Amino acid sequence: MVEEIRQALSKVNDPELRRPITELGMVEKVELVGSRIHIRILLTIAGCPMRDRLERDIKGALDSFKKVDEIEIDFGVMSDEQRNEVKRIVRGGREKEIPFARSDSLTRVIGVASGKGGVGKSSVTVNLAVALSEQGFSVGILDADVYGHSIPRLIGVPGSRPTVIDQLFIPVESHGVKVVSMEMFKPERSDPIAYRGPLLHRVLEQLLTDAYWGDLDFLLLDLPPGTGDIAISLAQLIPNSEILVVTTPQVAAAEVAERAGRIAHQLKQRIIGVIENMSASPCSSCGEPQELFGSGGGEESARRLSTLVGADVPLIAKIPFQLNLREGGDDGHPIVKQAPDSAAAKGFIELARTLSERQRSLLGVRLTLAT
Repeated sequence: MVEEIRQALSKVNDPELRRPITELGMVEKVELVGSRIHIRILLTIAGCPMRDRLERDIKGALDSFKKVDEIEIDFGVMSDEQRNEVKRIVRGGREKEIPFARSDSLTRVIGVASGKGGVGKSSVTVNLAVALSEQGFSVGILDADVYGHSIPRLIGVPGSRPTVIDQLFIPVESHGVKVVSMEMFKPERSDPIAYRGPLLHRVLEQLLTDAYWGDLDFLLLDLPPGTGDIAISLAQLIPNSEILVVTTPQVAAAEVAERAGRIAHQLKQRIIGVIENMSASPCSSCGEPQELFGSGGGEESARRLSTLVGADVPLIAKIPFQLNLREGGDDGHPIVKQAPDSAAAKGFIELARTLSERQRSLLGVRLTLAT
Protein backbone atom coordinates (compact mmCIF):
# COMPACT_ATOMS: atom_id res chain seq x y z
CA MET A 1 0.00 0.00 0.00
CA VAL A 2 2.94 2.34 0.58
CA GLU A 3 3.78 2.01 -3.09
CA GLU A 4 0.19 2.92 -3.97
CA ILE A 5 0.47 6.01 -1.76
CA ARG A 6 3.67 7.06 -3.53
CA GLN A 7 1.94 6.53 -6.86
CA ALA A 8 -0.87 8.85 -5.73
CA LEU A 9 1.67 11.45 -4.58
CA SER A 10 3.29 11.37 -8.02
CA LYS A 11 0.12 13.07 -9.31
CA VAL A 12 0.66 16.05 -6.95
CA ASN A 13 2.62 18.94 -8.49
CA ASP A 14 4.61 21.57 -6.66
CA PRO A 15 2.34 24.66 -7.01
CA GLU A 16 5.20 26.87 -8.22
CA LEU A 17 7.58 24.58 -10.09
CA ARG A 18 4.68 22.57 -11.55
CA ARG A 19 6.57 19.31 -11.41
CA PRO A 20 5.54 16.17 -9.45
CA ILE A 21 6.75 16.35 -5.86
CA THR A 22 8.10 12.81 -6.18
CA GLU A 23 10.21 13.82 -9.20
CA LEU A 24 11.63 16.80 -7.30
CA GLY A 25 12.65 14.64 -4.34
CA MET A 26 10.25 16.40 -1.97
CA VAL A 27 8.77 13.18 -0.54
CA GLU A 28 11.30 12.08 2.07
CA LYS A 29 9.27 9.43 3.87
CA VAL A 30 5.97 7.58 3.56
CA GLU A 31 4.81 5.35 6.43
CA LEU A 32 1.61 3.40 6.97
CA VAL A 33 0.90 2.58 10.61
CA GLY A 34 -2.42 0.77 10.96
CA SER A 35 -4.99 3.13 9.43
CA ARG A 36 -2.73 6.21 9.72
CA ILE A 37 -0.54 7.57 6.91
CA HIS A 38 2.52 9.59 7.90
CA ILE A 39 4.29 11.60 5.20
CA ARG A 40 7.33 13.85 5.49
CA ILE A 41 7.67 16.52 2.81
CA LEU A 42 10.82 18.56 2.20
CA LEU A 43 10.16 22.14 1.12
CA THR A 44 12.64 23.91 -1.14
CA ILE A 45 12.85 26.87 1.25
CA ALA A 46 11.83 27.59 4.83
CA GLY A 47 8.58 29.53 5.04
CA CYS A 48 7.40 28.35 1.62
CA PRO A 49 4.31 30.47 0.75
CA MET A 50 2.63 27.50 -0.95
CA ARG A 51 2.86 25.13 2.02
CA ASP A 52 -0.87 25.22 2.86
CA ARG A 53 -1.89 24.63 -0.76
CA LEU A 54 0.59 21.75 -1.03
CA GLU A 55 -0.86 20.17 2.11
CA ARG A 56 -4.39 20.45 0.70
CA ASP A 57 -3.32 18.92 -2.63
CA ILE A 58 -1.62 15.98 -0.89
CA LYS A 59 -4.65 15.21 1.28
CA GLY A 60 -6.90 15.54 -1.77
CA ALA A 61 -4.78 13.02 -3.68
CA LEU A 62 -5.12 10.50 -0.82
CA ASP A 63 -8.88 10.88 -0.30
CA SER A 64 -9.55 7.73 -2.30
CA PHE A 65 -7.82 5.52 0.29
CA LYS A 66 -10.95 4.33 2.14
CA LYS A 67 -9.16 2.37 4.87
CA VAL A 68 -7.21 5.41 6.05
CA ASP A 69 -8.51 7.24 9.13
CA GLU A 70 -5.79 9.87 9.45
CA ILE A 71 -3.24 11.57 7.19
CA GLU A 72 -0.38 13.20 9.06
CA ILE A 73 1.98 15.49 7.10
CA ASP A 74 5.03 17.13 8.56
CA PHE A 75 7.38 19.45 6.71
CA GLY A 76 11.13 19.83 6.63
CA VAL A 77 13.53 21.89 4.48
CA MET A 78 15.88 20.63 1.78
CA SER A 79 19.64 20.69 2.19
CA ASP A 80 21.80 22.70 -0.20
CA GLU A 81 22.62 19.53 -2.09
CA GLN A 82 18.95 18.64 -2.49
CA ARG A 83 18.12 22.17 -3.69
CA ASN A 84 20.89 21.95 -6.27
CA GLU A 85 19.33 18.73 -7.52
CA VAL A 86 15.96 20.51 -7.87
CA LYS A 87 17.62 23.25 -9.93
CA ARG A 88 19.26 20.63 -12.12
CA ILE A 89 15.92 18.93 -12.72
CA VAL A 90 13.97 22.07 -13.65
CA ARG A 91 16.79 23.23 -15.94
CA GLY A 92 16.79 19.89 -17.72
CA GLY A 93 20.31 19.09 -16.56
CA ARG A 94 21.76 22.11 -18.37
CA GLU A 95 23.96 24.82 -16.95
CA LYS A 96 22.59 28.34 -16.62
CA GLU A 97 21.40 29.62 -19.98
CA ILE A 98 18.68 31.70 -21.61
CA PRO A 99 16.25 29.02 -22.77
CA PHE A 100 14.57 31.34 -25.29
CA ALA A 101 17.84 31.87 -27.17
CA ARG A 102 18.13 28.18 -28.03
CA SER A 103 17.62 27.29 -31.68
CA ASP A 104 14.94 24.73 -30.73
CA SER A 105 12.94 27.13 -28.54
CA LEU A 106 9.26 27.33 -29.46
CA THR A 107 8.65 30.46 -27.36
CA ARG A 108 7.89 33.64 -29.28
CA VAL A 109 9.79 36.48 -27.62
CA ILE A 110 8.20 39.84 -28.40
CA GLY A 111 9.58 43.17 -27.26
CA VAL A 112 6.94 45.89 -26.87
CA ALA A 113 8.73 49.13 -27.79
CA SER A 114 7.95 52.82 -28.17
CA GLY A 115 9.86 55.88 -29.24
CA LYS A 116 8.92 57.80 -26.12
CA GLY A 117 7.10 57.33 -22.83
CA GLY A 118 3.46 58.07 -22.15
CA VAL A 119 1.98 56.12 -25.05
CA GLY A 120 0.56 53.32 -22.88
CA LYS A 121 3.17 50.72 -23.80
CA SER A 122 2.98 48.93 -20.44
CA SER A 123 -0.83 48.84 -20.47
CA VAL A 124 -0.68 47.34 -23.95
CA THR A 125 1.82 44.71 -22.76
CA VAL A 126 -0.30 43.64 -19.79
CA ASN A 127 -3.62 43.48 -21.62
CA LEU A 128 -2.10 41.68 -24.59
CA ALA A 129 -0.52 39.11 -22.25
CA VAL A 130 -3.80 38.52 -20.40
CA ALA A 131 -5.68 38.24 -23.72
CA LEU A 132 -3.20 35.60 -24.92
CA SER A 133 -3.53 33.73 -21.62
CA GLU A 134 -7.33 33.80 -21.90
CA GLN A 135 -6.96 32.13 -25.30
CA GLY A 136 -5.15 29.20 -23.70
CA PHE A 137 -1.51 30.18 -24.21
CA SER A 138 1.23 30.05 -21.57
CA VAL A 139 2.47 33.63 -21.25
CA GLY A 140 5.16 35.52 -19.35
CA ILE A 141 5.99 39.20 -18.98
CA LEU A 142 9.47 40.49 -18.26
CA ASP A 143 9.31 44.10 -17.11
CA ALA A 144 12.50 45.24 -18.83
CA ASP A 145 11.74 48.93 -18.26
CA VAL A 146 14.31 48.96 -15.49
CA TYR A 147 13.99 52.65 -14.58
CA GLY A 148 10.23 53.05 -15.04
CA HIS A 149 8.88 49.60 -14.13
CA SER A 150 5.09 49.62 -13.74
CA ILE A 151 4.02 46.11 -14.73
CA PRO A 152 3.50 44.79 -11.13
CA ARG A 153 0.85 47.44 -10.36
CA LEU A 154 -0.83 47.13 -13.75
CA ILE A 155 -1.26 43.37 -13.38
CA GLY A 156 -2.16 43.46 -9.69
CA VAL A 157 0.95 42.28 -7.85
CA PRO A 158 2.59 45.45 -6.41
CA GLY A 159 4.98 44.59 -3.60
CA SER A 160 5.05 40.86 -4.44
CA ARG A 161 8.29 38.88 -4.18
CA PRO A 162 9.24 35.78 -6.18
CA THR A 163 10.13 32.55 -4.41
CA VAL A 164 13.91 32.21 -4.54
CA ILE A 165 15.74 28.87 -4.47
CA ASP A 166 19.38 29.91 -4.19
CA GLN A 167 20.06 31.56 -7.59
CA LEU A 168 16.84 30.30 -9.18
CA PHE A 169 13.64 32.29 -8.73
CA ILE A 170 10.05 31.58 -9.68
CA PRO A 171 8.05 34.36 -11.38
CA VAL A 172 4.99 35.73 -9.63
CA GLU A 173 1.74 34.76 -11.34
CA SER A 174 -1.34 36.97 -11.81
CA HIS A 175 -4.33 36.68 -14.16
CA GLY A 176 -2.73 33.53 -15.60
CA VAL A 177 0.47 35.38 -16.58
CA LYS A 178 3.96 34.84 -15.12
CA VAL A 179 5.62 38.14 -14.19
CA VAL A 180 9.17 39.22 -13.41
CA SER A 181 10.13 42.82 -12.68
CA MET A 182 13.14 44.59 -11.23
CA GLU A 183 10.75 46.05 -8.67
CA MET A 184 10.44 42.63 -7.04
CA PHE A 185 14.11 42.62 -6.06
CA LYS A 186 14.41 46.11 -4.56
CA PRO A 187 14.43 46.53 -0.76
CA GLU A 188 11.68 49.15 -1.11
CA ARG A 189 9.34 49.76 -4.04
CA SER A 190 10.14 53.48 -3.98
CA ASP A 191 13.90 52.95 -4.28
CA PRO A 192 15.32 54.36 -7.54
CA ILE A 193 17.56 52.32 -9.83
CA ALA A 194 20.66 54.08 -11.16
CA TYR A 195 22.46 51.58 -13.38
CA ARG A 196 24.76 52.30 -16.29
CA GLY A 197 24.86 50.44 -19.61
CA PRO A 198 27.02 47.34 -18.91
CA LEU A 199 25.15 46.65 -15.67
CA LEU A 200 21.78 46.97 -17.43
CA HIS A 201 22.86 44.25 -19.85
CA ARG A 202 23.80 41.97 -16.97
CA VAL A 203 20.49 42.65 -15.19
CA LEU A 204 18.48 41.70 -18.27
CA GLU A 205 20.59 38.59 -18.80
CA GLN A 206 20.15 37.54 -15.17
CA LEU A 207 16.37 38.04 -15.22
CA LEU A 208 16.16 35.87 -18.34
CA THR A 209 18.58 33.21 -17.07
CA ASP A 210 17.78 32.83 -13.38
CA ALA A 211 13.98 32.79 -13.65
CA TYR A 212 12.24 29.43 -13.98
CA TRP A 213 9.70 30.34 -16.66
CA GLY A 214 8.68 26.79 -17.55
CA ASP A 215 7.31 26.18 -21.04
CA LEU A 216 6.03 29.46 -22.48
CA ASP A 217 4.24 30.08 -25.75
CA PHE A 218 4.87 33.84 -25.50
CA LEU A 219 7.30 35.99 -23.54
CA LEU A 220 6.51 39.71 -23.75
CA LEU A 221 9.17 42.23 -22.74
CA ASP A 222 8.03 45.69 -21.74
CA LEU A 223 11.01 47.64 -23.08
CA PRO A 224 12.09 51.11 -21.91
CA PRO A 225 11.03 53.91 -24.27
CA GLY A 226 13.62 55.02 -26.80
CA THR A 227 16.61 53.28 -28.31
CA GLY A 228 18.90 52.63 -25.35
CA ASP A 229 20.92 49.78 -23.88
CA ILE A 230 18.08 47.37 -23.10
CA ALA A 231 16.78 47.39 -26.69
CA ILE A 232 20.27 46.55 -27.96
CA SER A 233 20.82 43.90 -25.26
CA LEU A 234 17.56 42.12 -26.14
CA ALA A 235 18.68 41.69 -29.75
CA GLN A 236 22.06 40.39 -28.60
CA LEU A 237 20.73 37.98 -25.95
CA ILE A 238 17.76 36.66 -27.96
CA PRO A 239 18.52 37.15 -31.68
CA ASN A 240 15.19 35.63 -32.75
CA SER A 241 13.14 38.18 -30.75
CA GLU A 242 10.52 40.28 -32.51
CA ILE A 243 9.26 43.82 -31.97
CA LEU A 244 5.87 45.50 -31.66
CA VAL A 245 5.95 49.31 -31.88
CA VAL A 246 3.39 51.28 -29.85
CA THR A 247 2.46 54.85 -30.76
CA THR A 248 -0.47 57.26 -30.33
CA PRO A 249 -2.70 58.76 -33.05
CA GLN A 250 -0.75 62.04 -32.91
CA VAL A 251 1.19 62.36 -36.17
CA ALA A 252 4.11 63.98 -34.33
CA ALA A 253 4.43 60.77 -32.30
CA ALA A 254 4.96 58.78 -35.50
CA GLU A 255 8.37 60.34 -36.05
CA VAL A 256 9.47 59.25 -32.58
CA ALA A 257 7.95 55.77 -32.90
CA GLU A 258 9.89 55.25 -36.12
CA ARG A 259 13.15 55.42 -34.17
CA ALA A 260 12.18 52.41 -32.04
CA GLY A 261 11.51 50.46 -35.24
CA ARG A 262 14.68 51.72 -36.86
CA ILE A 263 16.94 50.39 -34.08
CA ALA A 264 15.12 47.02 -34.25
CA HIS A 265 15.68 46.88 -38.01
CA GLN A 266 19.38 47.70 -37.59
CA LEU A 267 19.65 44.87 -35.06
CA LYS A 268 18.04 42.42 -37.53
CA GLN A 269 14.86 41.97 -35.49
CA ARG A 270 11.55 41.37 -37.22
CA ILE A 271 9.05 44.21 -36.73
CA ILE A 272 5.66 42.53 -36.37
CA GLY A 273 3.63 45.70 -36.69
CA VAL A 274 2.44 48.96 -35.17
CA ILE A 275 -0.15 49.33 -32.40
CA GLU A 276 -1.96 52.66 -32.22
CA ASN A 277 -3.02 53.19 -28.61
CA MET A 278 -5.46 55.88 -27.40
CA SER A 279 -7.30 55.84 -30.73
CA ALA A 280 -10.67 57.51 -31.33
CA SER A 281 -13.44 56.35 -29.00
CA PRO A 282 -17.20 56.93 -29.19
CA CYS A 283 -18.63 59.85 -27.22
CA SER A 284 -20.66 58.62 -24.23
CA SER A 285 -23.44 61.11 -25.04
CA CYS A 286 -23.75 61.27 -28.83
CA GLY A 287 -21.83 58.23 -29.98
CA GLU A 288 -19.68 60.21 -32.39
CA PRO A 289 -15.96 59.25 -32.46
CA GLN A 290 -13.75 61.50 -30.34
CA GLU A 291 -10.15 61.94 -31.45
CA LEU A 292 -8.67 63.21 -28.19
CA PHE A 293 -5.11 62.51 -29.34
CA GLY A 294 -5.47 63.32 -33.02
CA SER A 295 -5.50 60.82 -35.87
CA GLY A 296 -3.23 59.20 -38.41
CA GLY A 297 -0.25 58.46 -36.17
CA GLY A 298 -0.54 54.70 -36.44
CA GLU A 299 -0.87 54.76 -40.22
CA GLU A 300 2.07 57.15 -40.53
CA SER A 301 4.27 54.98 -38.29
CA ALA A 302 3.39 51.87 -40.31
CA ARG A 303 4.10 53.71 -43.60
CA ARG A 304 7.48 54.99 -42.40
CA LEU A 305 8.56 51.59 -41.07
CA SER A 306 7.41 49.80 -44.23
CA THR A 307 9.57 52.15 -46.27
CA LEU A 308 12.47 51.58 -43.89
CA VAL A 309 12.46 47.78 -43.97
CA GLY A 310 11.34 47.42 -47.59
CA ALA A 311 8.42 45.21 -46.63
CA ASP A 312 4.91 45.61 -45.26
CA VAL A 313 4.82 46.61 -41.58
CA PRO A 314 1.09 46.64 -40.85
CA LEU A 315 -0.91 48.77 -38.47
CA ILE A 316 -1.83 45.67 -36.53
CA ALA A 317 -4.27 47.16 -33.99
CA LYS A 318 -6.01 50.36 -32.97
CA ILE A 319 -6.91 50.44 -29.28
CA PRO A 320 -9.55 53.09 -28.46
CA PHE A 321 -9.04 55.41 -25.51
CA GLN A 322 -11.27 54.37 -22.60
CA LEU A 323 -11.37 55.58 -19.02
CA ASN A 324 -11.74 52.09 -17.55
CA LEU A 325 -8.55 51.04 -19.33
CA ARG A 326 -6.68 53.51 -17.13
CA GLU A 327 -8.74 52.69 -14.03
CA GLY A 328 -8.11 48.97 -14.48
CA GLY A 329 -4.39 49.63 -14.64
CA ASP A 330 -4.44 51.58 -11.38
CA ASP A 331 -6.43 48.83 -9.66
CA GLY A 332 -4.50 45.91 -11.13
CA HIS A 333 -7.53 44.64 -13.08
CA PRO A 334 -6.71 44.63 -16.83
CA ILE A 335 -9.63 45.71 -19.00
CA VAL A 336 -9.49 42.38 -20.87
CA LYS A 337 -10.61 40.73 -17.60
CA GLN A 338 -12.63 43.58 -16.14
CA ALA A 339 -14.68 44.55 -19.20
CA PRO A 340 -14.12 41.95 -21.97
CA ASP A 341 -17.00 43.36 -24.04
CA SER A 342 -15.56 46.89 -24.17
CA ALA A 343 -14.11 48.25 -27.41
CA ALA A 344 -10.57 48.39 -25.97
CA ALA A 345 -10.73 44.82 -24.66
CA LYS A 346 -12.01 43.58 -28.01
CA GLY A 347 -9.04 45.32 -29.66
CA PHE A 348 -6.59 43.45 -27.43
CA ILE A 349 -8.40 40.14 -27.93
CA GLU A 350 -8.26 40.53 -31.70
CA LEU A 351 -4.59 41.53 -31.48
CA ALA A 352 -3.88 38.37 -29.48
CA ARG A 353 -5.62 36.26 -32.13
CA THR A 354 -3.56 37.90 -34.86
CA LEU A 355 -0.29 37.24 -33.02
CA SER A 356 -1.19 33.65 -32.22
CA GLU A 357 -1.25 32.76 -35.90
CA ARG A 358 2.28 31.40 -36.22
CA GLN A 359 4.13 32.98 -39.12
CA ARG A 360 7.07 30.59 -39.01
CA SER A 361 6.93 26.91 -39.94
CA LEU A 362 7.90 24.35 -37.29
CA LEU A 363 9.45 22.13 -39.95
CA GLY A 364 12.90 21.00 -38.80
CA VAL A 365 12.49 22.36 -35.24
CA ARG A 366 13.19 19.80 -32.52
CA LEU A 367 10.28 19.22 -30.19
CA THR A 368 11.26 18.72 -26.55
CA LEU A 369 9.21 15.54 -25.98
CA ALA A 370 10.16 12.98 -23.37
CA THR A 371 9.44 9.34 -24.17
